[in-house]
Amino acid sequence: MTTSSTLARLQDLDAKDPLAELRAHFEIPAGIIYLDGNSLGALPRRVAAHLETVIRREWGEGLIRSWTQTNWYELPRLVGARIARLIGALADEVIAADSTSANLFKLAAAALQLRPGRNVLLTERGSFQTDVYILEGLASIFRGNIVLRVVERSQILGAMDGDVALVVLTHVHYRTGEMFDMPEVTAAAHARGALMLWDLSHSAGALEVDLNGAGADMAVGCGYKFLNGGPGAPAYLFAARRHHEQLCQPLSGWAGHARPFEFEDRYAPANGMARFLCGSPPILGLAALHEALSVFEGVDIADVRAKSSLMGDLFIELVRPDCARFGLSIGSPQDARIRGSHVSLLHPQGFAITRCLAAHGVLCDYREPDAMRFGFSPLYLRYEDIGHAVETLRSVMTERRYERAEYRQRHAVT
Repeated sequence: MTTSSTLARLQDLDAKDPLAELRAHFEIPAGIIYLDGNSLGALPRRVAAHLETVIRREWGEGLIRSWTQTNWYELPRLVGARIARLIGALADEVIAADSTSANLFKLAAAALQLRPGRNVLLTERGSFQTDVYILEGLASIFRGNIVLRVVERSQILGAMDGDVALVVLTHVHYRTGEMFDMPEVTAAAHARGALMLWDLSHSAGALEVDLNGAGADMAVGCGYKFLNGGPGAPAYLFAARRHHEQLCQPLSGWAGHARPFEFEDRYAPANGMARFLCGSPPILGLAALHEALSVFEGVDIADVRAKSSLMGDLFIELVRPDCARFGLSIGSPQDARIRGSHVSLLHPQGFAITRCLAAHGVLCDYREPDAMRFGFSPLYLRYEDIGHAVETLRSVMTERRYERAEYRQRHAVT
């Protein structure tokens, strides 16, 4: 069990935590240890009040006038600028729009046009499935003229040859938490004449990311994980400024037109990242995400990363002694330098165990076939929570409570 000395050590870390006061900015239900911020971030308190204003005053009273009397029309750009600071980009290199999947399609299609004569999209086997599906769909449109090459992680660098137009990789692996060396892989792609696109969905808001420092060409990411933008929050996309005027995206909707309110018959792309907009911006989702991102103002991302790393280390340290007797194994890198902000434990009954943990106040999630993901959101999670979560896991495993029938019942969302 968690010893008094261990608990005292964790409480001392909380007392010295430079991010500790940020917890008060979030709604954390009493009796819940939330280790699933890597799937859906907790609700920032100010978001609910802000949405009340947007709904009742801006929409309810202002009606259509609010497109011009408030910042509705500028929200994609304003949200993008706030995210840019967190991912090492310039403010005008990021825009918020649509979903991660749609944005990946736009950027990958645009990248192919920048590399005529090359016909290969390269990605990792076992990457987050939507990324692979989107690339499959894009390749299918070209009826064999574009090829999707999917290889094992260890083969990525060797698979970069003169036919590769674009390399698409998830910076932090959704299942294992293993992290690519962004500068190294980006440089390797460029050395072979390919463009590099990163999916930052499990990175932004929890890790230090420096897209421009790494020389990345493009990136996508979601707004609902570590950015705490709410369920189904708008996503974002990045393109290095050096590419802006050459990028031609396939979903050429009216919002991405250079003069959208002149309603011209022919499409003319807007300058910069605005050309990646398609239809009318989803104002409620953008308003929630914009307000949620204000929590990061004044926060040093180096402190966020330091806490993220230490939390993962502590979780592994506390759970490791029990792994053998409970049939658990650690499915994430134990070196924090190559691990994102979650740790996966593997067990054949992983689904039932996560359900049982939830019933006892510890929320994590499950990914097939056997991975329980424990996410560490540095803005609101306490070190003491890590100790209590491991103690709960130990109790559940010792008493084999997860074997009850109610914990095996599957739901649509895991």
